[in-house]
Amino acid sequence: MDIKALRYFTELVRQQNFTRTAEALFVTQPTISKMVKQLEDEIGSPLLIREGKSFHLTDAGRVVYQRGQDVLAAQMRLNSQLAELAELARGELVVGLPPMTGGAFFAPVVGAFRDRYPNVELKMVEDGARAIESSVRNGLLEIGAAVLPVDNSVFESLSLVRDRLCLIAPTGSPWHGMDSVTLLDIADRPLVFYPEDFSLSARITDAFRLLGKSVHIAGRSAHWDFIAAMVEARLGIALLPEVVARHLEPHRFDVVPVDEERIVWHIGLIWKKDSYLSHAARAWITLTREILLPGH
Repeated sequence: MDIKALRYFTELVRQQNFTRTAEALFVTQPTISKMVKQLEDEIGSPLLIREGKSFHLTDAGRVVYQRGQDVLAAQMRLNSQLAELAELARGELVVGLPPMTGGAFFAPVVGAFRDRYPNVELKMVEDGARAIESSVRNGLLEIGAAVLPVDNSVFESLSLVRDRLCLIAPTGSPWHGMDSVTLLDIADRPLVFYPEDFSLSARITDAFRLLGKSVHIAGRSAHWDFIAAMVEARLGIALLPEVVARHLEPHRFDVVPVDEERIVWHIGLIWKKDSYLSHAARAWITLTREILLPGH
């Protein structure tokens, strides 16, 4: 069936007037008549009966009009999806990243994405992993980084790194030169901590509670560099993922792995299960896999 002829016919039925239809489609009235005749010849049945300047639909005309709208709507959806194949030449992608790791861990992905898709506007929303998980769940974000595990009945995930935490202390601390420490080794010490809504806050607090200890909070920050600055100013010690701790200058800090499996830092990308992902979001996942999981 000629889609163009079908479009002209459905517009004619909507307008109920040849002149208005011609004006709406920017064609002449004879063109409208020609397209309707072409459609009738293809179907093998009259679609409308003219009565002077007006017309009414035949039974076949009503069926073609009703079903024709479905066909045209389907064609529009198809065109939109096909056009989206080229959407990476423009568009927008919003990614949720925890401020603790957004710069330290995802910087290579951000740089590569900008190089590969320079016309896609990339926006990073910084928030805690719990808030990002909630935003993806509620459809406010397509994709984001969160602390794993997450509810696999709701989310798809891509595990990126499973990292132990490290004690961060001013250089020359009591733990200088140690191969590892336990939570009991640092219990009762003031701790530069994360915001309350961070997943790691709850996990570290729970781990201390199981030892019969509470966390003595000296200050809070969502940004690892500010946490490090507070540690260097001797406000307290801190617990940071090893991937973050590697960015610290070794002559300014003592960095000692924490021997505590319950607070391993496990980060990954998450997106909603059985939900449509834009081409830009899929490109982000592919690029993240290429750069952060080479060989996988």
